[in-house]
Amino acid sequence: MTMEKSVDIMVVDDEEIVRDSLSRWLEEDGYNVEAVDSGKKALERLPAKSWDLMLVDLKMPGMDGIQLMEEVRKTNPDMLVIIMTAYATVDTAVKAMKKGAYDYFVKPFNPDDISLTIRKIVDHHKLVQENLFLRKELKKQYKLRDMISKNEKMLESELFGHEKGAFTGANAIKRGKLELAQDGTLFLDEIGDISLKLQMDLLRVLEQKEFRRVGGSDLIAISSRIIAATNRDLKGAIEEGSFRADLYYRLNVISIHIPPLRERREDIPLLVDHFIAKFNIEMGKQIRGVTEEAMRILMDNDWPGNARELRNVIERAVVVAKGNIITESDVSHPSAARSANHRAKSLDEIEKEHIRLVLNENHWNIVRSAQTLGIDRVTLYNKIRKYDLKKEDVPPKQC
Repeated sequence: MTMEKSVDIMVVDDEEIVRDSLSRWLEEDGYNVEAVDSGKKALERLPAKSWDLMLVDLKMPGMDGIQLMEEVRKTNPDMLVIIMTAYATVDTAVKAMKKGAYDYFVKPFNPDDISLTIRKIVDHHKLVQENLFLRKELKKQYKLRDMISKNEKMLESELFGHEKGAFTGANAIKRGKLELAQDGTLFLDEIGDISLKLQMDLLRVLEQKEFRRVGGSDLIAISSRIIAATNRDLKGAIEEGSFRADLYYRLNVISIHIPPLRERREDIPLLVDHFIAKFNIEMGKQIRGVTEEAMRILMDNDWPGNARELRNVIERAVVVAKGNIITESDVSHPSAARSANHRAKSLDEIEKEHIRLVLNENHWNIVRSAQTLGIDRVTLYNKIRKYDLKKEDVPPKQC
């Protein structure tokens, strides 16, 4: 939603003076406005345009504002709805927000407040759209490739590449990560977990600035910057004999120590906001923040998995959140979950089970399941592929 394109706003209120005043103010700000006097008429006008925003009165005869919002979201799950109310109690505001309202206005209105809030919403969604565009453009230029294998020849193949026939399944020449990162940066995560043989091969590359593909004889020069990361105590690993001292000192030209998250809890709210913004964009959601109780749980946790664990918790919370505020039940308590089971389930396992449960309850109706989960259909399809969920997982109906 940007001002470069016309912004279409629907006003729904049973009071004529409110409809007229809002329409006049918003039109003066350059928006296209249509006003109707009931939820029924709003639903009738919904297919007429690609509406950017709805301002909906909370208390109306027949269908009230929250009921209208719920009906709208059945066909337009990403619709931005602002609730208008003269009954400014915490209960009604919280109820509206939990049901998915973007914000709420209290009657009587201040025209300047209306203009400022709408402008912020317009600017925010302009940035979201620009961010989505930039992400798509960046994906065309930069690709993050992961390697997953327990076979030693494959860990080597992914890093160094291989020649045709180097091992079973090597049906063609393949360029490895070192080759693909020419004149760029190669990031090696969890460097402390690689095998001693791979450590030796990597050391040779760092010292000689060249390598051979697996099964090859030609030397290939490299000009990449290499950054390595680990959460292990490498000096301790050296004493144990599981990590080479010479590789450690070769990598440790410039060392950056990042304290564990439990030692910098003041960063947790910043990281939470960052991850919420990230997953809002990726999942097409509009999570606005977390409740005080949810934040207390996040602040109290020791986070043995550091920022990565926090990231996974927020990703799951964004998926399961019913409204656009993350609550205590959405984040649960990671440390409590770990102590409750001999082997605590990973967040991926929990998310997979939750998505399977919702799909089964809705008999694999994708539209209804996506609405229940509060995500769009594309995100749900991606999750189904990620977790390799199958329709045959649906339990038989009971007679």
